[in-house]
Amino acid sequence: MGGPERGDDGGKKIKGRKRHLLVDTLGLLLVVLITKASLDDGAAAALLLSQVHPYHFPRLVTIFADQKYHNLALEAWVAEHRPSWRIEVKARPAGTKGFTPLAKLWVIERTHAWHGRCRRNSKDYERSIESSTAMIQISHIHLMLNRLTHGGHPVFHYRKDAA
Repeated sequence: MGGPERGDDGGKKIKGRKRHLLVDTLGLLLVVLITKASLDDGAAAALLLSQVHPYHFPRLVTIFADQKYHNLALEAWVAEHRPSWRIEVKARPAGTKGFTPLAKLWVIERTHAWHGRCRRNSKDYERSIESSTAMIQISHIHLMLNRLTHGGHPVFHYRKDAA
């Protein structure tokens, strides 16, 4: 699709947009930020975290991230704007190649996989960042509603003959 908010990230071999998500330990969406792919992950993380205020998430203390978020500018932003938070960067063990599940980080990978099951999120079909953000939010609402039901049946059953 077209649009001025597209770019290239040569390191990840991504053209278009990147989806930056902040999720809780269950993988439930807290904040979504869609950026052009050429924006540095550390710069995008500061934009993402600026949407989260400590007042609304008082128990948020540690944010787990991978090596892409090991960034001095991000650390400076966190120290200035969110001093009670800390970013814990998880590194892949030395000598490993390919995909290696890392403790705590598999949660975000699983969340991305959940969103990828939604056809509109499997690729970047949206023309605008706002539309792309809305589709991530809608697919997550759908995911949470499915969790509230068991096999498509509502959690709370009402008897038809009840008065």
